[in-house]
Amino acid sequence: MQSLGAKTILFPTPVLLVGSYDMRGIPNLMAVAWGGICCSKPPCIAISLREATYTDSNIKWHQAFTVAIPSAAQVRDADYIGIYSGRDENKFETLGLTAVKSELVDAPYAKEFPLVLECKVLHTIPIGLHTQFIGEILDVKADMRILNHRKEIDVMKLDPMIYSTTERAYRRFGEKVGDAYTIGLKRTAEPGIE
Repeated sequence: MQSLGAKTILFPTPVLLVGSYDMRGIPNLMAVAWGGICCSKPPCIAISLREATYTDSNIKWHQAFTVAIPSAAQVRDADYIGIYSGRDENKFETLGLTAVKSELVDAPYAKEFPLVLECKVLHTIPIGLHTQFIGEILDVKADMRILNHRKEIDVMKLDPMIYSTTERAYRRFGEKVGDAYTIGLKRTAEPGIE
């Protein structure tokens, strides 16, 4: 094994678009890679933002945020959202996105993204350069086109992206390699196989 030193490397890294209102009520979106599910009961997501970001102060002010998961076809918009600051422009207007006020929390989301989590802040944890916001997921909204016949999210229809930190590139999900809670079950070893 080659030591690479202490780095922010974990694969896969999601592409998350965090929605918030500023103090004037203007909607904003920010791209976030440091995030993921952190609790099942209550259902929660954790996102980590640099304190210097516009979204950090927005979330602290409103105690709410949304998380949208864009499809790979929306890579250009997602990248734009990650490059530019809401301090300088209204990214909803620039990109022609429709701002929708969450029904449950004081935060917006873009109607065009296929999957949205509406979150209220439960905990705010300073961690060095970043602040971690743990949000309770109050509702999940999904475009009907990404659901299967059982009204569950079909990840292949969603076609989400991951962010490759080492390449600074976006990638698609790949092929299925096994069924969860099945492939790892204990099995009787065949003679000569361990």
